[in-house]
Amino acid sequence: MFLQLISRCSQTIDRVNDVSGRLVSWLTLAMVIVTCAVVVARYLFNAGSIALQESVMYMHGMVFMLGIAFTLKEGGHVRVDVLHERFSARTRTIVDMLGSLFFLLPVSLFLFWSSLDYVSFAWSLKEVSAQPGGLPGVYLLKTLIPMMALFLAAQGISEFLKGLIHLLESAD
Repeated sequence: MFLQLISRCSQTIDRVNDVSGRLVSWLTLAMVIVTCAVVVARYLFNAGSIALQESVMYMHGMVFMLGIAFTLKEGGHVRVDVLHERFSARTRTIVDMLGSLFFLLPVSLFLFWSSLDYVSFAWSLKEVSAQPGGLPGVYLLKTLIPMMALFLAAQGISEFLKGLIHLLESAD
């Protein structure tokens, strides 16, 4: 019963981060298309657009902020594989769980907590681009910082729970 509960919890977190990661991944294609449009407009038509250029930066920020938890779920973050690959499966699981507990979660919570004033200030101003002709809604983009921290912390919890399930099942 306990294993089923934590398994469902982990699966729910994984699904949320999977959907958000896959959705945001399409922004990379949009970034390529918009970048090409900016280059064509500039060099063929001698026209520029600050808003289009900033939209590429906004999309880039969204890809990284909303894709970081998905990357963790998929095992795409850098680790010291030289040591990790030499460990037994049980030791790897324990190391990953301890890493989540003592590094990932505290850093995620620090990022969340320390970004709140920054984001709150941006919202109070309804911050817009400093560039003439730039995009509005900088405050919305900055809101992705605490969201990223929450998604990352949630995925860290999911990874910890998956490790716990693995250890408990292998102990049987």
